[in-house]
Amino acid sequence: MNATALAVALCLASAVAYASAAVAQERLARAAVARSAGALFGNGAWWWSAGLNAGAALLHAAALRYGPLTLVQPLGALTLVAAVPLGARGAGRRVAATEWRGTLATVAGLGLLLLPASGPAPDDTLTLAEALGVSAATAFAIVLLTAGRDVSSGLRHATASGLASAVASALTQTVAVAGGRGGALLSVRVVSVALLVVVFAVGGMLLSQRAYRGGLGAPLAVVNLANPLAAAAIGMVLLGERLQGGAMGLLLATAGALAAARGVLLLTRTAPSAAPVPAPAPAPAPAPAAAVAITRVPA
Repeated sequence: MNATALAVALCLASAVAYASAAVAQERLARAAVARSAGALFGNGAWWWSAGLNAGAALLHAAALRYGPLTLVQPLGALTLVAAVPLGARGAGRRVAATEWRGTLATVAGLGLLLLPASGPAPDDTLTLAEALGVSAATAFAIVLLTAGRDVSSGLRHATASGLASAVASALTQTVAVAGGRGGALLSVRVVSVALLVVVFAVGGMLLSQRAYRGGLGAPLAVVNLANPLAAAAIGMVLLGERLQGGAMGLLLATAGALAAARGVLLLTRTAPSAAPVPAPAPAPAPAPAAAVAITRVPA
C-alpha cells in the first residue's frame, strides 16, 4: 500500500471515530449536560466521547505522517457524512432524501478534491517560530470569534473549533514528520509543538461541544469547512504544498469544492424532527351537585 492510500484509509477510520464522538457530544449538549466544565468532567458519557476524539486524533496524526495537509484535511468532511446516519439512528428516525443527496454530493466533491491534492508524503515542517506565530494568530482569531454571546454564537464557536483543529493538524504533522527523523523526537521544537497540539486539540473539542448546543448538522458542517480551508492555507503558505495537475488540477479542485459545499448545505437543511410532546391528560370533570349532596354527612 502506497503512502497516499494509507493516508486515505487512516482518514476514513478517523472520520468514523470523530462522527461517533460528535453524535455523543450533541446528545450531551441537548440534554443540557454541557453547561459547565465541571458538569462535563463529571459525566461518564462525555469521557467516552473524549476517548473517541482521542482515538480519532491518533488516526488523523498517523494519516498526516503519510499524506499532505491538502489531502488529509478535505477528507475530514467525511465526518459529517458518517455523522448523518449515526445521528439519525440515535434519534430513531430514517435518513431523509435531502440528507442522502447531500451525502452523495459531498462524497463526489471530495473525490474531485482528492485527485489534485494527492501528492508525495510530506517532508517539510514548521519551524518553531512559524508554529508559535500560527498559534498566536489562531488564538487571537478564536478569542474574537467567541467573545460575543449573540444568536449566531454557535456557528462562531464551530468556526473557532475548525480553526483550532486545523492548526492542531498542521502542528501534528510537524511532530509526526520531524519526530520520525532519528534523534529529533525529544528536541525543543518537537516537544514545544507537541504541547501546542494538545492545547489546540482539547480547545477544539470544547469549542465544538459548545457549538452543538444548537444542533449537530450546521455546526459540524461549519467545522468541516473551516478546518480544511485553514489547513490548506497553512500548507500552501508555510509548507510549500501545491495542488497537482496545474490548471486542470485547479479546475478539478474548484469543482470539487463547489460540489462539497453544496452537499454540506443540503446536509444542514434537514434537522432531526423533534419528538412529539404528549398531550396532557384531561382534567377529571367536576362531580354533579346532586352527587355531592348525597355524600355529605347529615348534621
